[in-house]
Amino acid sequence: MPYIFDLSKDYVLENECVLLRPLQLDDCEYLRHFSQNQPEIWTYSLQKAAGEDNLKMYLEFAVKARERGTEYPFIVFDKKQQAYAGSTRFYDIQLQHQTLQLGFTWYGKEFQGTGLNKHCKFLLLQFAFEQIGMERVEFRADINNKRSIAAMKSIGCVEEGVLRSHANKVEGGRRDSIILSILKDEWLSTVKENLWEKL
Repeated sequence: MPYIFDLSKDYVLENECVLLRPLQLDDCEYLRHFSQNQPEIWTYSLQKAAGEDNLKMYLEFAVKARERGTEYPFIVFDKKQQAYAGSTRFYDIQLQHQTLQLGFTWYGKEFQGTGLNKHCKFLLLQFAFEQIGMERVEFRADINNKRSIAAMKSIGCVEEGVLRSHANKVEGGRRDSIILSILKDEWLSTVKENLWEKL
């Protein structure tokens, strides 16, 4: 039976700690607190959501990208704290090549360092490799975003290299982007088990 990733379908991924469901325009009310009070969350982001107007544009961009079939954004709900924690998404989805990128990931400060991210990544990677047939999941980050890079390496990502002067920063200047990835055979042979043990 062939793998199918129907971007019009509402996928819900969950375990005992976290629930991920499709991001919607009216989720602004759940994420407004972070946008208004924790603008530093998006320090290294190419797309900022600090401030309510920027948050609304962020949501609109994500929802429209899903409609175009290039991205699939999620909102993250922390079951332990019983609160919405942030957002993440699949993007640069290339079904013909069985690849996608996983990113645009951010969490409120009170959810950082709690283990939430590893639970999210486990569910997302399991979905990508085992349910929709991806062969490669790619990750990118600003070369200066040490926290994000460390988090990606801790889940089993392999560093591939750096794209120099890769993109314009919102605040001006250029950024170098580090490229990491996980391949399907790596996930099935070692990464899945190692990540599971860290949950």
